[in-house]
Amino acid sequence: MSDIRPVGPTHPETAEATTMPPVTQDGTPLPVAKEGKPASLWSDAWYDLRRRPMFILSAVLIAILLVMAVWPSLFTSINPFNARTCELVTARQAPSAGHLFGRDNLGCDVFARTIYGARNSIVIGFAATIATALIGGLLGLMAAYFAGLADTVASRVTEVFFAIPPILGALLIMATFRSAESRIWLVVLALAVLAWPMTFRIMRAAVITAKNQDFVVAARALGAGHTRIMFRHLLPNALAPVIVVATINLGVFIAAEAALSFLGVGVTRPDISWGLMISDARQRFLEAPLPLVFPAVFLSITVLAFIMLGDAVRDALDPKLR
Repeated sequence: MSDIRPVGPTHPETAEATTMPPVTQDGTPLPVAKEGKPASLWSDAWYDLRRRPMFILSAVLIAILLVMAVWPSLFTSINPFNARTCELVTARQAPSAGHLFGRDNLGCDVFARTIYGARNSIVIGFAATIATALIGGLLGLMAAYFAGLADTVASRVTEVFFAIPPILGALLIMATFRSAESRIWLVVLALAVLAWPMTFRIMRAAVITAKNQDFVVAARALGAGHTRIMFRHLLPNALAPVIVVATINLGVFIAAEAALSFLGVGVTRPDISWGLMISDARQRFLEAPLPLVFPAVFLSITVLAFIMLGDAVRDALDPKLR
């Protein structure tokens, strides 16, 4: 009779150890990659985000705000007054069934203006974030990759921008181009010009760390060109910290737009903005506080939601926190 022996581990403890899935620090099992599809930082991060209550709450709030910005009529259908129609004789009217948030100092419906004010604030926030990520990200990628004179010049330029106080610089830009027709895009320009150096620094540091890794050296040895190495190999591996900063900056830009509008150099009438509403309502705040309270609450919730989302994304993309 032939001697037949089992193939593989013979001890149950060894067999169990070889099939045990990876777990996080708190004992939660990590997702196991499908055959032929290796796990990646992004898949692990998405799995981690779905289990974070802070991410779920912030995502729900942001989804509501985005719907409010794109289709404000869905929310104002229960209060069918035009956001631009004002009746001075009803100024500072208390909330009622027809006017859920009451009337402001000019007799405008506060509820309708608060809903429509989300559009400009969110558009400015997203546009400034995209512009900042593109300008700072591309410059940081090229400066870190080519190094030498390009890196030196770009770094010195960013130091000049870092020396400019953000609010003072934005006020200067807005005052210089006060006659511009599109105030909304002028605010985007002012925020992007002053905020791109931070993204530049983060992208530059991430690329410097990644460009000496083995996969970059191998790609260069195989004859890959500069463009392929930068955008095919370096950029995906340096993008995570930029996404985190961009998510947090989105809330910061919305708050900055409100500050500029409050100071009278940002969005102006007939456009609607939460900062502009707060500025108009502050003059009679003691007599009628609600026209100031409601846009301020919506502004605070929006900024908080994006900052919470950024914190959740940062924790998910940082392997040290798992």
